[in-house]
Amino acid sequence: MTRPFRFGVNMVGPDPGDAWRAKCRRAEDLGYDVILVPDHLGTPSPFPALVAAAEATTRPNVGTFVLNCAFWNPVLLAREVTTANALTGGRLELGLGTGYVREEFEQAGVEWGTPGTRVDRLERTIAELDRQLASPEQGPRPPLLIGGNGDRMLRVTAAHADIAAFTGARPAPDNAGGLVPLTADEIEGRVAAYRKFAADRAEAAELNLLVQLVAVTEDRGAAVRPWLRHTPHLTEQDLLASPLLLVGTVEEITAQLLAARERYGFSYITVLEPYFEAFAPVVEELRGR
Repeated sequence: MTRPFRFGVNMVGPDPGDAWRAKCRRAEDLGYDVILVPDHLGTPSPFPALVAAAEATTRPNVGTFVLNCAFWNPVLLAREVTTANALTGGRLELGLGTGYVREEFEQAGVEWGTPGTRVDRLERTIAELDRQLASPEQGPRPPLLIGGNGDRMLRVTAAHADIAAFTGARPAPDNAGGLVPLTADEIEGRVAAYRKFAADRAEAAELNLLVQLVAVTEDRGAAVRPWLRHTPHLTEQDLLASPLLLVGTVEEITAQLLAARERYGFSYITVLEPYFEAFAPVVEELRGR
């Protein structure tokens, strides 16, 4: 069954209270379904920001996109989740990840470890949240989103997540904290791997994609050429074919998202804050479809 589209905006810029609330109301007015906050140093603290977003709006869900599990004691995180879900009227979506910016681990005084130990921590966090949030007094656990691309992460996502989030990128080997975009075929391979791991699920998860660029333009090539300096392994055609880069007229971007839903299954599309105004006409075109 084809899921209808949902659209989220990942709010990355810190703002004072009135500006933050106005920005969230603008996202609601433009038709976004979810207001999201990341968990990087230098961005807003997730839970206070989300409570404020929910108080300023009436319709959108609010969510973490995604929490770095290394920053959170699981028992105390359960308290944060329970409180935030109550204060937002049950509109919270909980996104979890392992963290990928080594410099942030060092600044926070948290052990970087290995990819394996970071996934171990994520699994322990999920288990403890399930235990802490299992009592009837807590109410239902918020929908769980897990973001990642590696096989082990996809297995964890298949086992636990209501929403499977794909970044469409992998860590850059020569740039700590940087990401290298995957090709369209590589993204398709990652989705296929997830579907294999999730084959025994009783209910299919929603598939999310974090878009890296939105450019409404008549000249698609010119919009992606600056990316070639940072992605020497990709061609201009590779970039234009990628679902990570939404480039073209509103009609072309609309068609691109419909094709991506058909090919990959992505129905929940997240854009970054700098692009949420430009992307709004596409949200309008695809609402309810």
